[in-house]
Amino acid sequence: MHINNFRKYYFINKFDTKNIDKQTLNTSIIYRNYDSEDGLKTIIKLKNYCKKKGYKFLLSNNVKLAINLNLDGAYIPSFNKSINHLSFSKRKNFVLIGSAHNNKEIKIKEKQGANYIFLSSIFKKNKNYLGLNKFKLLANFTNKKIIALGGISNENLKKLKLVNCEGFAGISFFQKKRPLNRGR
Repeated sequence: MHINNFRKYYFINKFDTKNIDKQTLNTSIIYRNYDSEDGLKTIIKLKNYCKKKGYKFLLSNNVKLAINLNLDGAYIPSFNKSINHLSFSKRKNFVLIGSAHNNKEIKIKEKQGANYIFLSSIFKKNKNYLGLNKFKLLANFTNKKIIALGGISNENLKKLKLVNCEGFAGISFFQKKRPLNRGR
């Protein structure tokens, strides 16, 4: 898959149009502000803004609210092991994305009904660091589409072609100054 065709997921903690507007149209926005006092108002403003601009909008760690607000989908972090959302009825195009760091978490995300699995950390050398080889090995444990997460930069972006992932996710990669190329 060509790098420009990768699915892209940008994690945000606050509603900041300056960084959102820098993204290409194939970038989905994932809102994960767990401690916002006016959370519902912000989520609705973000939903309307993303819809107007043509971005997909997902909510982190609250599948029920994402369904009730008719969002494009929800993101389930690795620490969330709940399967309660399976009883909710979702519309056909609703996307569930789960995050995993190992085979056990991959199996949990499959049971949770994730359409895609964020596998981390591919490049960022933290406690969940996988590197290219372990990332490829773990990706083989599932039939779900894999999204790379962790330490993605312009310097290592081309290496993603080696691991056969559908796309990538992050924060700092999307906050860097980019040309305003909003095409697909």
